[in-house]
Amino acid sequence: MKNSIIYIFFLLISLKGFTQEQKMTAAEATAFKNAVNATAKSTKTLTTDFVQYKHMDFLSKDIETLGKMSFKAPSMLLWQYTKPYQYSVVFKNNKISINDAGKKSAMDMGNSKMFNKLNKLIVGSVNGDMFDENEFVMTFFKTSEFVITRLVPKDAALKKYIKEMELYFDKKNMVSQVKMTEPSNDYTTIVFKNKVVNAPISDSVFNN
Repeated sequence: MKNSIIYIFFLLISLKGFTQEQKMTAAEATAFKNAVNATAKSTKTLTTDFVQYKHMDFLSKDIETLGKMSFKAPSMLLWQYTKPYQYSVVFKNNKISINDAGKKSAMDMGNSKMFNKLNKLIVGSVNGDMFDENEFVMTFFKTSEFVITRLVPKDAALKKYIKEMELYFDKKNMVSQVKMTEPSNDYTTIVFKNKVVNAPISDSVFNN
């Protein structure tokens, strides 16, 4: 019995070491960025389900919401929450359209530097095309399952909303999970599921 416990203990230690993050070398990071950029350029459409977890320190349980996302290159994006409420946001033609359970509104991003940055950030977090060293301080890590990119905004205005972002890339060099940490250290985690890449998507999908 004692030997069995010791064996299990060392097995857990070895598994922990196996899944531990390792910082990528400069050469590895460059090769990874090139691979992701190639994947992003070849991704003309993407649809996926997602589960969003909102963690707030004063709540005992994360807030969970379900939804669907549709993307069509170069920058049309539908972000749709389906449970427990109905809410959708469309980014298209430099405009944001919101449908809050039938109550609709729209705004123009053209005159807002912040909205443009947020639009680029959201689209980039979907297709992985966001390796802009002018905008972020970036570090790269690898595990047995993911490559994790940590991005810290340089822009003072963006820092008011986002302290750090983590993008988890799968073996196909596509984003499978996003974690966004706010200055308060509350954070939102989005896990993408059931991805469909480069299937036809009608422009009418992005009418909100």
